[in-house]
Amino acid sequence: MQLRVYVKDHPLIRHWLTVARDRQTPPPLFRAALVELGRWLSYEALRDRLPLLEVAIDTPLAPTTGQVISPQTPWAIVPVLRAGLALLEGMQTLMPGAAIYHVGLVRDETTLQPSLYLNRLPARLAPETCILVAEPMLATGGTLLAVLDLLAERGADMARVQVINVLCTPPALRQVGERYPALQIYSAFIDETVTDQGWIVPGLGDAGDRAFGTV
Repeated sequence: MQLRVYVKDHPLIRHWLTVARDRQTPPPLFRAALVELGRWLSYEALRDRLPLLEVAIDTPLAPTTGQVISPQTPWAIVPVLRAGLALLEGMQTLMPGAAIYHVGLVRDETTLQPSLYLNRLPARLAPETCILVAEPMLATGGTLLAVLDLLAERGADMARVQVINVLCTPPALRQVGERYPALQIYSAFIDETVTDQGWIVPGLGDAGDRAFGTV
């Protein structure tokens, strides 16, 4: 089993990533870019994950059959605060019935270690729960690993967990893949460089600060 990373070459994903990267993009437009990236990356992630049920229906002219998304599979979205909230808005348009479990972590800029300050995960997750984690930036992988550890402790099946991500780096992917090889990551792009201070280069800066105007 090996970590699977999908970088989707969709024109809308490329467009909104470029908008997000541009240092001249103001916070409202930057936040809109993350909303759109959350929407389109989730669309790709859900393509083969939504179980369908065949149903009989009546059109205005005749009976026929169709397919609907099965209501029996539990879905959850886990936004990693703060920047994950911007991705969440776009993801919810596709999965309005999903449970939302917020997790807040802040990274120490000296040690680069994440510290948990908010955890709204339930005590136990049904193993059949399908989970989308909204984590825009994977620089070193430490924050995502902390979230995945919390999910694993609560019974999540990592084969049913998908990460919606804007930018990641090879070191982060190696770290995550070593611990959780069943995971799937849907990303807009893989940047090759991460600095000693944990910044992705060329990256897009601090996604949380830029999304909420706290630069």
